[in-house]
Amino acid sequence: MATTQFKPDDAYRDTISTVDAAGKRVWLYPRKPAGRLYRARKWLSYGLLAVLFAGPWLRLNGLPLLMWNLPARKFIILGQIFWPQDFFILLLATLTFLVFIILFTVVYGRVFCGWVCPQTIFLEMVFRRIEYWLEGDAPQQKALDRAAWDWNKTWRKTTKHVLFLAVSFLIANTFLAYIIGSDALVAIVTDPLTAHLGGLAAMVGFTGVFYAVFARFREQVCTIVCPYGRLQGVLLDQDSLVVAYDYKRGEPREKLHKNQARAAGDCIDCHQCVQVCPTGIDIRNGATQMECTNCTACIDACNSIMDLVNLPQGLIRHASENGIANGTRFRFTGRVKALSGGLVLLLAVLTGLLVSRSNVEATVLRTPGQLYQKTDRGTITNLYNISVINKTNGSYPITLRILEPAQGRISLIGATGLKLPAQGITEGVFFAELPRTALHRTNQKIRIGLFSGGELISETSTKFLGPSQ
Repeated sequence: MATTQFKPDDAYRDTISTVDAAGKRVWLYPRKPAGRLYRARKWLSYGLLAVLFAGPWLRLNGLPLLMWNLPARKFIILGQIFWPQDFFILLLATLTFLVFIILFTVVYGRVFCGWVCPQTIFLEMVFRRIEYWLEGDAPQQKALDRAAWDWNKTWRKTTKHVLFLAVSFLIANTFLAYIIGSDALVAIVTDPLTAHLGGLAAMVGFTGVFYAVFARFREQVCTIVCPYGRLQGVLLDQDSLVVAYDYKRGEPREKLHKNQARAAGDCIDCHQCVQVCPTGIDIRNGATQMECTNCTACIDACNSIMDLVNLPQGLIRHASENGIANGTRFRFTGRVKALSGGLVLLLAVLTGLLVSRSNVEATVLRTPGQLYQKTDRGTITNLYNISVINKTNGSYPITLRILEPAQGRISLIGATGLKLPAQGITEGVFFAELPRTALHRTNQKIRIGLFSGGELISETSTKFLGPSQ
């Protein structure tokens, strides 16, 4: 989607703010934001950070709230264990989440980027606040960077980067806990270093990555790495709500002069919206710019200036491009309705799969290379291997019965029953025996039930091989 421009000479911006004409990095010094929206964003960020850091230690049904254990191929979401056998559910859940993100972006723009994205929250609400605390606001930071290396600069820079490393180490430990679990993380921390060299290497590696991102790479993650920012031109349209400059009200721009009859627009060209932008853009160049994360810092800055010059707030506000151009309200377009319908359908299917999902799943396969056998009792037997997965945090004693045909029975080899451990797998071998009269075809389907304490907890099916009729 083409970016609407409002420069007087109608020149389109063909560069990004963090790279100069020679292709070198331009270091940004955004001013510390202030205002109603920034306060709301700050408290939301603190709440999300509290949830993030507490998540690995919280338990539901004796299990972590969230764990994405790729090495063990075990995933825990809200106290429910998902194994590779549940991959189709996770795939559908991921698809549902992506459709939700697309729908949310089509309607509300990149609010997720500016208000919820971990990259933005950590950078703006943690690392930049440490920087403001030690080095001051943007003018003080620029002066400090230009100054010679004296004691004042040395202790401030050293303290800042030590704190950056400490916070990065904390973030790395937290993310590692989401992968391997808090218990395994505690073992890595408390055991001798030589006992967990792999875990220690992962911890150091994660720390280095987070430090590099938040100390140096910063906003370039949003403009270079993040695919979501690149896709916004496809996802957004003229009716999407974005952080937008009201060029009809603001243009032409003109500085404010004392005792002058003002004939220009409401924009006094103070550049406060540019100075607070964490990605260095000028929101007045167009509502839909690749770098804009919709953080609303420019809205707070502009509103404060409008209050000072006795002009109405909202020169920069949440609005659609059509809303500013035509003065229309937000409307549900055909694309929004189609995405909403698809999301409802996916949610319905996902809910059905989750409700019908069994906590115990069994796989029964005929033992390879074994044919059926005839017994002296006139029955036919087949030999099977069984593997049972427990998706809960409780253990089960398991007994097997043939549900269909009703005349069949099962005999375990070497055991009277199976013991299914918590979050574990048990395996066994058994004979399934059917009378000749229960067989109606050479390859017949049978249903096998898994019982614990007399209660049917799961069932599966397999093929029973018999003589030709």
